[in-house]
Amino acid sequence: MARTVETRFGVELTNLDQTLFDGAGATKRDLVDYLEVMADRMLPGLSGRPLSVVRIRPGQPPFMQKNLPPTAPAWIPRLPVWSSASHREIAYAVADDPRTLLWFGNQRAVEYHVTVLTAPENTVSWVVLDLDPPESDGRERWGRDGTVVRTARLVQQALADAGLVGAVKTSGSKGLHILVPVAPDTTVDDAAAATRALGARAAALDPELATVAYIKDDRGGRVFVDSTRSGGATLVATYSPRARPGVPVSFPVGWDGLDDVVPDELTVRTVPGLLGAHDPWSATLPARQRLPQALVAEGHTIPVARVQAMHEGKRRKRAAAQRAAEADPAEAQDLGEAQNPREALDPAAT
Repeated sequence: MARTVETRFGVELTNLDQTLFDGAGATKRDLVDYLEVMADRMLPGLSGRPLSVVRIRPGQPPFMQKNLPPTAPAWIPRLPVWSSASHREIAYAVADDPRTLLWFGNQRAVEYHVTVLTAPENTVSWVVLDLDPPESDGRERWGRDGTVVRTARLVQQALADAGLVGAVKTSGSKGLHILVPVAPDTTVDDAAAATRALGARAAALDPELATVAYIKDDRGGRVFVDSTRSGGATLVATYSPRARPGVPVSFPVGWDGLDDVVPDELTVRTVPGLLGAHDPWSATLPARQRLPQALVAEGHTIPVARVQAMHEGKRRKRAAAQRAAEADPAEAQDLGEAQNPREALDPAAT
């Protein structure tokens, strides 16, 4: 049987009527159609940034791809970045045009993640706070009284108290992202410090609802205000699909519409029809703002959450080994060999 091929923007597209992935409720064609019609809205958030994608091959689990394979078309821009973690240079793709999106869609790239830095200048674009509700929260996180929406209001208040304004979008998963565009001369360290201070201020407004505890077991069922999305950290791009049932989309909702948002209804099949020619993200994203010096100075006094959590994980490992030694020396040896302090951290954050 001959392989069916379609061509759009000069890109050959194959197997478009196959299911995108198990449980997707959508086909590969749905993904490609979405990327084509949404390209003009997606590309401003992707252009000039190292692109990481989440791909799903048939019958396999999703995986994140950062390094552009050698077989990729020569017309896709490549951005070489040295990875200190893997001790090698990674050739990231940069998505600057619709055909790049369509080529990735044909590769079953469902999710599109970018850094908060533009390249190669390493200019900070946004301060980002990622609101992550507990797994058990279910649909109770949404609506006026939902936990994640109420936490977003805390962040909104913390921003207003600092003289700042942010834009809000769904993550396409279970949480929300709040972005504050910052002045081009903002340093990475100052942006990270301001993010920590804003997270701490928001959580302090209602400590029973929100927390900045990086270690998952310390959150006590509260919404995690994640302030670690800085520097080289990535964020799912606005309008990017997510590799989840129904293929939901990271969608701008606006502060006025936050109480009424139903994320499950914002999918690759529904979003284009909801928007028409409108682009709510460009309409609601504030102008770039200068971070208040007092906020930055406060943030520099707050330890980096990831580093602090690693130290705490090691401390807990030593304490557990000590307790085991007092009870059973053999058990203490087993614990010391088996326990990894990183296991104490939130796997989603690491």
